[in-house]
Amino acid sequence: MADLTHSLAQSAALPATAPLRVTTRTRASDLFGLLACGAVLLLAVLPFFAGRGLIQDLFFILTMLVLAQLWNLLAGYGGLVSIGQQAFVGIGAYAMFGGVIIAGIDPIAAILLGGLAAAALAVPMGFFAFRLAGAYFAIGTWVLAEVARLLLAQVKSLGGGTGTSLPRSATREMWATGWIKSALDVKTAAARDVLTYWLALLLAVVVIAAIYALLRSRRGLALSAVRDNPEAAKSVGVDAGRIKWMVFLAASFGTGLAGALIYVQKARISPDAAFSVTDWTAYVIFIVVIGGIGTIEGPILGVLIFFALQSLLADFGSWYLFTLGLIGIAVMLLAPRGLWGLFSDRTGIQLFPVQRRLNGGTLKED
Repeated sequence: MADLTHSLAQSAALPATAPLRVTTRTRASDLFGLLACGAVLLLAVLPFFAGRGLIQDLFFILTMLVLAQLWNLLAGYGGLVSIGQQAFVGIGAYAMFGGVIIAGIDPIAAILLGGLAAAALAVPMGFFAFRLAGAYFAIGTWVLAEVARLLLAQVKSLGGGTGTSLPRSATREMWATGWIKSALDVKTAAARDVLTYWLALLLAVVVIAAIYALLRSRRGLALSAVRDNPEAAKSVGVDAGRIKWMVFLAASFGTGLAGALIYVQKARISPDAAFSVTDWTAYVIFIVVIGGIGTIEGPILGVLIFFALQSLLADFGSWYLFTLGLIGIAVMLLAPRGLWGLFSDRTGIQLFPVQRRLNGGTLKED
């Protein structure tokens, strides 16, 4: 707000004929955009010369990044603090398994079923959860996720409480794995890892680009207004309920896609694993909190820090979780806006700027 006021004061000093332009771009964001395109291209060709272990690690980073960006969209931009996102991971994964085992669909095509099933689950879940607020909303989403887990554990055709695996015929004949096997000279399991890695990279790029486009739009402004003060937003004509539903359904659909993709790569599922609150919600919240909630850059930084900590501390058993908790508390106390928020406040650098500024030019948005 202070930056915008300063820009307005500067524009007032200009001649009356001086044109104005509303822009969000900065030099840092333009440079980062070029570097990001180069990084995506490098990551796309990485399977041609990288080992399987690195591909698996990057798959984990990319899928966790997708989950973190979507939770950040809900909580950081929409003010909807959910601790039941594991419901959409689990239902997305089970819908994919059901499409493969029951309907005989290719696992890659069945990933879309995961997203659609998660969006369908979000309708009754949101119907009940939106009648709650604050901590009650958070607890309500967790309870509904547990209900979904208990219901899926009763489906015997999908393994019941013990879970099941994808049929070997489905994993061997999965779309594009034959081409990958011949092109990279790898076995079927490695080809599946490469294929799911490429899909995870595509999903991460699409999710980040879509969120950035949303935040730069009028709906993004409305979303921020609803987060900051729902009543004030309503007073200026913003449909708070519609905005919340839009964000909730979009985040659920994306989370379901990510869940289905994760379990295509794993090829084995059980209710406890697919609906794990630790793996798919607690870790995601940790990533967003230490990186910087309410920023696109925060989850990117957070997932890299989380992966590094996991690699360094995974052998320490329960001390691993204890250390993660201490780090999370320290960051919340010393840098409430996360590490990226602290860095951005001190340097003014924004890689995904959404704040609007007045510059010379015609009156329009870049």
